[in-house]
Amino acid sequence: MIEAELKARVRAPEAVARALEERAEGRSETYQDTYYDRPDGSLRARDEELRLRFVVDHRTGDRRALLTFKAAAVDAASGSKPEYETRVEDSQITHAILEHLGHVPAIVFEKRCRSHAFEAYGRQMRATLVRVPELDGTFLEIETLVQGESEVGAALHDIRAVLAELGVALEDLTRELYTDAVAAARRAEPHT
Repeated sequence: MIEAELKARVRAPEAVARALEERAEGRSETYQDTYYDRPDGSLRARDEELRLRFVVDHRTGDRRALLTFKAAAVDAASGSKPEYETRVEDSQITHAILEHLGHVPAIVFEKRCRSHAFEAYGRQMRATLVRVPELDGTFLEIETLVQGESEVGAALHDIRAVLAELGVALEDLTRELYTDAVAAARRAEPHT
């Protein structure tokens, strides 16, 4: 499956949050993300991502761990990637397996998310408002899954239509990765 996705910086997060709540009830979660790479940075060099995510659902208290691999982008403009994700029973064992396979944690950070699942333009979509404590502002990710590369363009067209309905302008789209933004913010921190 390919995750067709667009991400934008949100200028009016409260208005977008209200519009999303009108579409579907949101779910608040905190993600603790650990991104792995080879010591030589070869995953990043190939535009691939390997992530272990620990999720806490604020409403139910449910905790789960997900292992995700994203292959290189199939659409340069959006960064949409083939994605393979599975729930894992024990995140500590998964971490140990990854390390024994030669992967090392490259960066760890937290995301505070409110996700809304809904149907639009005949597609199942998920829109997530994201705050990363180390970054300024609020982000909006809208995604839908498609079977093949030939479907990505049409899916992105539909996502752009939903963004417009939510009042998010196309010039607010960004391809900046959270991993890069958090790393840059940490480098810019004054050292005491």
